[in-house]
Amino acid sequence: MADAALRLKSLFEQLLGTPVPVRIRAWDGSAAGPPDAPTLVVRNRRALRRLLWKPGELGMARAWVSGDLEIEGDLYAALDALSELVWERGDDARTLAQALRDPEVRSAVRGLVKLGGLPLPLAPPPEEVRRSRAHLHTKRTDRRAIGHHYDVGNDFYEIVLGPSMVYSCAYWESPDGTLEDAQRDKLELICRKLELTPGQRLLDVGCGWGSMAIHAAREYGVSVVGVTLSQEQAAYARKRVAGEGLTDKVEIRVQDYRDVTDGPYDAVSSVGMAEHVGAERYLEYAEVLHSLLKPGGRLLNHQIARRPHRDESAYNLDEFIDSYVFPDGELAPIGTTVTQLERAGLEVRDVEVIREHYALTLRRWVANLEADWARASRLAGAGRARVWRLYMAASALAFERNRIGVNQVLAVRTPDSGDSGMPLRARTWN
Repeated sequence: MADAALRLKSLFEQLLGTPVPVRIRAWDGSAAGPPDAPTLVVRNRRALRRLLWKPGELGMARAWVSGDLEIEGDLYAALDALSELVWERGDDARTLAQALRDPEVRSAVRGLVKLGGLPLPLAPPPEEVRRSRAHLHTKRTDRRAIGHHYDVGNDFYEIVLGPSMVYSCAYWESPDGTLEDAQRDKLELICRKLELTPGQRLLDVGCGWGSMAIHAAREYGVSVVGVTLSQEQAAYARKRVAGEGLTDKVEIRVQDYRDVTDGPYDAVSSVGMAEHVGAERYLEYAEVLHSLLKPGGRLLNHQIARRPHRDESAYNLDEFIDSYVFPDGELAPIGTTVTQLERAGLEVRDVEVIREHYALTLRRWVANLEADWARASRLAGAGRARVWRLYMAASALAFERNRIGVNQVLAVRTPDSGDSGMPLRARTWN
């Protein structure tokens, strides 16, 4: 008799101490749970072994990436429901050792072991980054981390990002607008905040596939140096620059921002790059950018932020994101970012919160990926495509629920005279 799903539902509820909010379908064809809810498909017993050996988020991620777990129905609804059981238990969740003191929990674990078969450990999926936690955010480790995330293949990113090839939060006039228009509007907003004028020099830190550099050079007549640690991004960006006839205006380098020595620049843009810097290196990052700006020069720092903790020492990197998406990436509260920029000598003049804009952007990226799923899986590998689908959908929900945010911070290297060069009513770009 096929009853694995009912047994799983009962054991999960016994283990978690709360009803399972999704429908479960097991490898034997059985199903249990609310019939109108999204369905968590447990394709084989390996999924249970992964969860038993690594309870919580990382075990779920390994099962998902390997294809042992799937979701049918509304992906966002399923992730929203599961988040309360997996991602949001966080600091309040008991350790496994504490949980196993509970006879009910021990009984549930024994039941899962029996149902899952011989509980030998499984190797993590090949997409998982395995490395030492020592020596974070050296130039070498940063180069490796960037390569893991961005050197997936430009063809894959063309599917996800669309023609704009911009991998950061777009700026939406309306939820019904196009992704390409919203990304163009974001680039335009940054250029206006920096008040670019012909003949100026712009440094674009973490230049990606060259979209910001091309827009600034073409529309504002500035000379741009774009730096990235990704060889694939640089090659793609250089080809685009040549296609636009802007080789005299735009230089794309494979270079760490810490190695840029040809300042001063009139302006610096750093869009979606500072998340890779790390807390220990952030002041250094801010000081380097300060040193590369001429007096009166502006910095536009576009960065994802997390909510602050009462005890900041309790902050831990997200296991799934750290292992599969952004190795060594760290998020900071916006207050911490502003403080570090000002400690470096910059004067923060404007902070714009665009959290909801990123949720809209991520949903469009997920839709792009799903619409061309077979080709994306062939280009990047099925496991990698599953990583991107999960992380982008989960991130969209995190932005919608105000678990994380994104902000544009405009700062000035104000000279000793105190003349910032800013207008009395600063938001002239709106």
